Amino acid sequence: MVPALLLQTPAPSNPVMGFLPILLIFAIFYFLLFLPMQRQKKQQQRMLKELQAGNVVVTTGGIVGTIVAIDADAIVLRVKPDNIKLQIARSAVAALVPEKKD
Repeated sequence: MVPALLLQTPAPSNPVMGFLPILLIFAIFYFLLFLPMQRQKKQQQRMLKELQAGNVVVTTGGIVGTIVAIDADAIVLRVKPDNIKLQIARSAVAALVPEKKD
């Protein structure tokens, strides 16, 4: 005969403890991936808003040029060495080139 203590079923565990590892993984992903991406996106949007004529920029295609004119959605760049003017989308600007300090 088997003692009564061995026949008892285990007590159900707390359901919150089952979801805790999943919640922890989502929190880690948020702080390591999503939060920095949101900050970078806001920084890029602020940079695009603050563009001015005379700024030297790099486009997503790798073209380096000086801003000649700015429209709502487009920018006119002067590209060296032949001073060719190109019209590009404002969103195609990847970064500002820092000014050289002598």
